[in-house]
Amino acid sequence: MLLAERAESERLRQIIRELQRHRFGRRAESLPEEQLQFALEEADQIEAAGLARTEGPSERKARAAKRRANRGALPSHLPRIETVVDVASTICPGCSGALHRIGEDISERLDIVPAQFRVLVVRRPKYACRTCEDVVVQASAPARLIEGGLPTEATVAQVLVSKYADHLPLYRQAQIYARQGVNLDRSTLADWVGRAAFLLRPVHQRLLDRLKSSSKLFADETTAPVLDPGRGRTKTGQLFAYARDDRAWCGSDPPGVAYVYAPDRKAAQPIAHLAGFHGILQVDGYAGYKVLAERGEVRLAFCWSHVRRRFYELAQGGLAPIASEALVRIAALYRIEDDIRGRPAEERLAVRQECTRPLVEALQPWLREKLSLISQKTKLAEAIRYALSRWAGLCLFLEDGRVEIDNNAVERAIRPSRSTARTRSSPVRTVVPSTGR
Repeated sequence: MLLAERAESERLRQIIRELQRHRFGRRAESLPEEQLQFALEEADQIEAAGLARTEGPSERKARAAKRRANRGALPSHLPRIETVVDVASTICPGCSGALHRIGEDISERLDIVPAQFRVLVVRRPKYACRTCEDVVVQASAPARLIEGGLPTEATVAQVLVSKYADHLPLYRQAQIYARQGVNLDRSTLADWVGRAAFLLRPVHQRLLDRLKSSSKLFADETTAPVLDPGRGRTKTGQLFAYARDDRAWCGSDPPGVAYVYAPDRKAAQPIAHLAGFHGILQVDGYAGYKVLAERGEVRLAFCWSHVRRRFYELAQGGLAPIASEALVRIAALYRIEDDIRGRPAEERLAVRQECTRPLVEALQPWLREKLSLISQKTKLAEAIRYALSRWAGLCLFLEDGRVEIDNNAVERAIRPSRSTARTRSSPVRTVVPSTGR
């Protein structure tokens, strides 16, 4: 009785530590690159301002030489606008003879032409017959993306890229355009986005079909806040991402990702999205994909990163020797993966069979042994059971060199959608949801 109470007490303490870490600590296992860049750029700005104020001509010249050595060449596809800075006279200042050219120095600077609006004027002349009074001939008006609207296709594309690739909300775009004297209401921009989403449906479907013709895909899902008309608030939908990225094993197919909105997270959603797909599906622990595996349509490869994350949370919460040892063992698997990333699938498989398989085969009995020694109600027991219950899928990467050790490729692809959601802009669903909304 006393042992059970102690185990329950420790489990509750671990839950409290996890909640405290979730509320007050970092959400990620490593410092996000974007946050690190924010801190570094502020320090770089302060350093540059101080150097500009204090350094002399010789220091500036030395820094300029170092800057030229480190920056590399500008991309060759950029247009070059050449300016010749020549001497005022080609007469020798010593003997007054004629100078001849022996060479030149060439330097390049990066210039930018700020984006600016322009107005495309379409004139359609009308023609009439002097003999036939009722004959008037005129060319048909060119088709427009937005019927009766002002924007060209390039303007609508710019709004979409700014909103979904650069995470720039529509109200901020409206403010930027207003600085050039073009007053566009946020609702007008939202109308353009919604209409473009409808017109892009065939492109989205074609992309999804091309991805489903692959032999291996990644899948992930995340929450998506959407408007709930009539209730004055948002509700939580789901955004599914299906990705292909074969660059890790030198695959020939180009990488791609398709996003599909769904109102809920039921298993029926991925079943409908992946209809017609047969192959390896690399996923996290979401149970909705298991139905596809039970039907024999796919083989599930599970994610070692999710296994690691559970032990990491325990190790961060305090003294946890078993969780720490699990992290060390999993880290050894990742070191091997780092060495073989970018090699052909056959080479990856050979290295995994020789180096990785013994580590994985030793890890399973070690986990079972530790599970038998601890209380089954603890968070550590949950972490171990999570790994053991998915062991076949976790070991699939040992049988196929194309399979990755984790699902990080699609998690990186779906991360920008979370950034877009945090901008608190209008959640227009340009992901072309399967519900047609």
